[in-house]
Amino acid sequence: MQVRIEAVDLPGRACAPHDTTARYDNVHVAVQRGREPFQPVPGDAPAATWDLDVPTRPGPDGTIDIGGPFAQGRRGDRFLYLTWGTVGGAGEFAMFRRAKLHLADVDPAALARAAAGEGPLVARLGLTDGGGLPLCARVRPPVVTWTCG
Repeated sequence: MQVRIEAVDLPGRACAPHDTTARYDNVHVAVQRGREPFQPVPGDAPAATWDLDVPTRPGPDGTIDIGGPFAQGRRGDRFLYLTWGTVGGAGEFAMFRRAKLHLADVDPAALARAAAGEGPLVARLGLTDGGGLPLCARVRPPVVTWTCG
């Protein structure tokens, strides 16, 4: 199945979250693939888009199970991580927070159409929280919208 994440409203290249004394510079966001960042995008980009190949298989209860290196979590509670980190001079990515896009929030009919190859499963969201910081924690509708096609 093809999954596309379309993100806008990125928070910028630097931030200082209120819950820590740390300041983060050269902030990037990426999809987490296994434990590694995939296609990091600078935090001041006008938008970010990721196209992912995510294998599916029938679950034991007739639902669609998502697998592969982008899928996180247990069967029935799979999600995709958007990982925020700083990028050092040698290109190393140091994660400091993540956002979870739960696939259980996807309309089952849209998921079935995407799994059948009728179009990509598309997540659309803004990446800045209400305080001007990188969006993190569980991201649920209406903050993220999921469609097929």
